[in-house]
Amino acid sequence: MKKFEKNPKKSTYDIIIIGGAIMGSSVAWFLSQNPDFDGTILVVEKDQNYEFCSTAHTTSCMRQQFSTKLNVQISQFAADFVLNIQEYMADKIKIPKLTINSFGYMYLANDDDYAKNLKDNQKIQIEAGAATELLSPMEIKLRYPFYNVEDIVLGSINLVNEGYWDSMTVFNCWRNKAQENGVEYIENEVVDISKNESGDRVVSIKLASGELITGENFVNASGPRAAVTSKMAGIDIPVEPRKRYSWIFKAEKPLDRQLPLTIDPSGIHVRENGGGTYQAGGHRNEDPAVDFDDFTMDYDLWEEKVWPILAHRIPNFESIKLIHDWAGHYSMNTLDQNAIVGPHGEVQNFIFLSGFSGHGTQQAPAMGRAVAELLIYGEYRTLNMKPFHFDRIEKEKPIIENAII
Repeated sequence: MKKFEKNPKKSTYDIIIIGGAIMGSSVAWFLSQNPDFDGTILVVEKDQNYEFCSTAHTTSCMRQQFSTKLNVQISQFAADFVLNIQEYMADKIKIPKLTINSFGYMYLANDDDYAKNLKDNQKIQIEAGAATELLSPMEIKLRYPFYNVEDIVLGSINLVNEGYWDSMTVFNCWRNKAQENGVEYIENEVVDISKNESGDRVVSIKLASGELITGENFVNASGPRAAVTSKMAGIDIPVEPRKRYSWIFKAEKPLDRQLPLTIDPSGIHVRENGGGTYQAGGHRNEDPAVDFDDFTMDYDLWEEKVWPILAHRIPNFESIKLIHDWAGHYSMNTLDQNAIVGPHGEVQNFIFLSGFSGHGTQQAPAMGRAVAELLIYGEYRTLNMKPFHFDRIEKEKPIIENAII
C-alpha cells in the first residue's frame, strides 16, 4: 500500500470523499477508471491502518436473502464483480482471481410468524433471480445432520453465490488501483464543513491539520461517524454506531461438512471458517448506540448467551475452544436499516453513502458504481438507487429491510 501523506497536495478538488475504507475506495476506483471522468479526487481517511473501521471487522460474507428486491440485485452485482474482478479491473497481473465459498446462509424460523417472513422473502428473492430454497425441519436434518431442529418449523437457504468472499483483497485492489489512477489519499480528519451563503452547496472542508480545502462535490463515506460528518454540514441523519461481537472457535468434534452461515432464531449467527474453526457473531438484546472508540469486548455475553445457544443448535459445539474475539461497529440506520445514498434534497453536492446497518461490505461494489455514475452523469445508469435517497429520511417513510443480521 502506498503510504498516505498527511497534507493534501492541492487546495481544491473536483471530488472530496470523506472516509477511505471500502465504500470510499469503491467510489474512488469507479470514478478514476471511468474514461468519462478526468477530474481530481481527494480521499480523507483518519487512519491509514484501518484498525477500527467497519471494513476491518466484517464477517466478509455476501447473501441474496433480503426482503427488498433492490438489495438482492445489489448483492448479485457484488457476486458478479468478485467472480470477474480481473475483467472488471482490467488487470490479470496485479489483481488476483477470486472466488466465493458458497456455503450459503441458513435462516432458521421457530414460529409461524418467522416462517411466513421467510416465505414472503423467498418470493421476492426468486423473482429477482436468487436460488433460495425453503426447507422443512426434516429436509434440513437430511442435508445437515448436525443441526438440532426440534424447535424449528422452517429453514431458508441459498447455495448460489452466497457465502464467504475476500472483501479485504477487493478493498485493497480498489484503493491501490485508485492511487495508481491518480486519486490522492491523505491520513487526516475533517473537522468542519462550510456551505455557501444560500446554504444549498458545500464549498469546503477544514482538516485537523488546519487546511481549508474547496471542492465541487463531497461524498460522506465515513461509516459509523457519518452522522457527525453530516452534522458539520447542518444535516441530521439517523445513523449511529452499534456494537457487534465476533468469536473464532475450534470444535473438538468438527462438523463433517461445511457449516452455512446459520442465523439462529435468537439472532446469534455462526459460520464455517475453515480448518475445523468457526466464526460466531451477535450482540445483547439491549442494543444502544456506543461511543465511536468503544471496542471493548463483552466477555460475559459469550458464556451467558452465545455458547449455550450454539451448543443447543449444534450439539457438536458443546466442546469448543475459543481462539480469538473482537468487537466492531455497525453503521446502523435506525429508521429502516437500509443504506442512505445519493444527494441531499437541498444541499445537492453533498452525497450520502452511509447507514448500511451491517450489510455494507457486500454492497460496496454496486454502491461505489452507483455513486460514481451519479457524480459523472448526474443519473444512475445501472441499478436505480433512488429508493435509498435522503428524501425518505426527511419524510420518515422507511423502506424496511427485515433480513438484518
